[in-house]
Amino acid sequence: MLHLVAAVWPSAFSPGVAMRPACASHAASAVRMAEVFDQEAFIKESKEMRLAHLEEQAMFALKIACENYGNAVFPNAMIAGDCVITHLLHRLGYLKDGKCTVMVVDTFHLFPETMEFLKELEAAYDFKAEVFCADGVPVGDKAAYDKKYGADLWKEDVEQYDKVCKVEPFQRGLKECKTDCMINGRTRWQGFERAWIDQFENAPIGGGLAKCNPIAYWTFEDTFDYIAKYNVAAHPLHAAGYPSIGDAKDTIPIPEDGSVKFVDNKFVGDMTKWCDYATERKGRFVGLANKDGSTKTECGIHVAGAEKTFERDLWDTSESVITLETPEAVTELKESGKEAVVVVYAPWCQFCQAMEDEYDKLAAESGLPVYKFRGDEEREFVQANLNTQSFPTINKITSSGDAVKYESEDRSVAAMTAFAKSA
Repeated sequence: MLHLVAAVWPSAFSPGVAMRPACASHAASAVRMAEVFDQEAFIKESKEMRLAHLEEQAMFALKIACENYGNAVFPNAMIAGDCVITHLLHRLGYLKDGKCTVMVVDTFHLFPETMEFLKELEAAYDFKAEVFCADGVPVGDKAAYDKKYGADLWKEDVEQYDKVCKVEPFQRGLKECKTDCMINGRTRWQGFERAWIDQFENAPIGGGLAKCNPIAYWTFEDTFDYIAKYNVAAHPLHAAGYPSIGDAKDTIPIPEDGSVKFVDNKFVGDMTKWCDYATERKGRFVGLANKDGSTKTECGIHVAGAEKTFERDLWDTSESVITLETPEAVTELKESGKEAVVVVYAPWCQFCQAMEDEYDKLAAESGLPVYKFRGDEEREFVQANLNTQSFPTINKITSSGDAVKYESEDRSVAAMTAFAKSA
């Protein structure tokens, strides 16, 4: 049999290659195969075989995640890969029977189509997602978010925005859902940061939470092949030129002219613009940079340290930093005729956290009483009365009741003490 393969297949793939068949009948067979070989049909069949294998492999991983762990949770961003996983979970019955909980993080900056699309998925697959958003804000209440955190937080500090709107609610959601296995749609094809992930790994969350990546070995093209094969519900913005969908503020079509689309289960335009290696997320985080100046490629959820959320107030054990509980207390202090220092802060702000110890020292060095006032929940008040646009903001309250802002970026105790004594 080996001599037949050697004789036939080179001719089938490379017409014109000289052959030395074992016998005349074999030579005739080789010629006939060369004449009837359909390359396009072969490629199509090969892709179908590959997809069938990937499906089986992904479903096997999902069975392990949902059957062997107590409470699997799927954080669903409704991008193409997540839509594939949602459909696979539906096929396995894990959405309807509750063996897998779908979790969604609403950043309050998503495209309007995204949360509407979630309703479509819930209706189609008979489940109800658990939706989480910024701490202390009712689900769906953008006005409450703006009041507490500021509509421009992402412009002021994108890392803090990620922490407040993505990482913290994500981690809180996992805790409230009491999961021990997180399912997600990361793949090796998405770029070098994810190039070596496997279907299972330990996530840096909660001391060893299992992380299941059922489509880890899929290409982006594979996800769309699956969507087309089963007519899977996909995000409507794919038909508008978006390969991947995140926040509306920093997600664009690729190419920007919208010439590539996925419409009615078919690609329009040059699909390689979407499906080439590491290009899936090319339209995400556009115009954003990390603090070190590097290009932003991750929102923070899947990076080391993402589990380090902040769950307490600041100066909660301090004996020298005094709490101002209400705006009325601030006004009373300003009208008292006494000099003081007031720190306007937000407990979730990393800069406020980093300087927590310094204000006890400031109280000791300056000889003035140092007060704290939580400003993220009273933004309009602190903007109007305590010179606050971002956190932390330090004010010297003069004997005449004026609030004088400390403008320097030098946050050493010595510099702040000199300001407190001279202002």
